[in-house]
Amino acid sequence: MLFAFDCDGVLVDSEIIASQVDAELFTRSGYQITASEVSRRFAGLTSRAIHDIVEKEIGRPLPASYMEEQTAALDGRLARELKAVPGLTELLEKIEGQPRCICSNSSTDRLRIELDKTRLWDKFAPNIFSAVEVGDQKPKPAPNVYAYAAHAMGFAPRDVLVLEDSVFGVHAAKAAGCRVLGFTGGSHTWPGHADLLTEAGAETVIRRFAELPQIAEAVMSWEGLD
Repeated sequence: MLFAFDCDGVLVDSEIIASQVDAELFTRSGYQITASEVSRRFAGLTSRAIHDIVEKEIGRPLPASYMEEQTAALDGRLARELKAVPGLTELLEKIEGQPRCICSNSSTDRLRIELDKTRLWDKFAPNIFSAVEVGDQKPKPAPNVYAYAAHAMGFAPRDVLVLEDSVFGVHAAKAAGCRVLGFTGGSHTWPGHADLLTEAGAETVIRRFAELPQIAEAVMSWEGLD
């Protein structure tokens, strides 16, 4: 079995920071939205995809400098404030020796900032896959990154167990043919989050990393998988 982890909102507690940055910049640009609303609506999408959705909704372009400002503001805050999601260190010790990888919509540059800050890079490298840089370069909810990772690491998709915090990520994993668990342990979680992940196709939802080893074994045995 291969463990495939989404990064933002699963391994690192970055979604809440990204939502705060987006809410501030969108509001300043005339699109009133709170950080919690950003999380509920857009968690799991790339910054470019969120930008394009907002432009469509307001019927006009955002400032030409928006993406540059958003990237700089978010990178700065991540480098200063980011922490790993609680319980991750203990989980990685428990699954030491088990094949694992990261499958993210973030760029490798952004992942390097996040994983260096949280001292996680060496715990996953070289199996760190950016959806916009591998395969057909299509981000989640396209299945690209999960299909690519499974093939690159020599696993059939049904032998890959994905941990995802977003509806878009669950859709991506399911479309790739992987098994998928929802995760609500990040600070950006909200009431009804778990229900949305289940409705999207997650086989169950966990809130703490301590639950993962036992749940993973049970889930993978439901259809006779090892």
